[in-house]
Amino acid sequence: MDKLDMVFKKALEARNNAYAPYSGFKVGAALAVKGMDRLFSGCNVENASYGGTICAERTAIVSSIAVLGKVDLEFCVVVTDSVPPSPPCALCLQVFSEFCDPDFPIYLATLKGIEKKFFLRDLLPVPFNKIPD
Repeated sequence: MDKLDMVFKKALEARNNAYAPYSGFKVGAALAVKGMDRLFSGCNVENASYGGTICAERTAIVSSIAVLGKVDLEFCVVVTDSVPPSPPCALCLQVFSEFCDPDFPIYLATLKGIEKKFFLRDLLPVPFNKIPD
């Protein structure tokens, strides 16, 4: 099994743990770290206050930072059951822009497998921290 398949599997497993009683929209995400076999996953965890909700992608990023500090992330896989697969929200993309280069790959997947590949720059062309002159 190649690394992309392993990260997809990890994201799919994380999605099974999602806590989404309000939206019913379960999301799993997993990150690969450059030069390491270590993977980090996350799921969305909703809250009745809505503002307290955290997305799967941010959960994975925060987990990687908590364990390793700031490292070079290789790519992310996001799994939803929507067709076509859903991209990360703007808040998650903004967090990615804090820790990843614009050419950071983000793979979108359904429960059956990876469907699309984007780069961070495609999904968030003008991050808040990189406003052009």
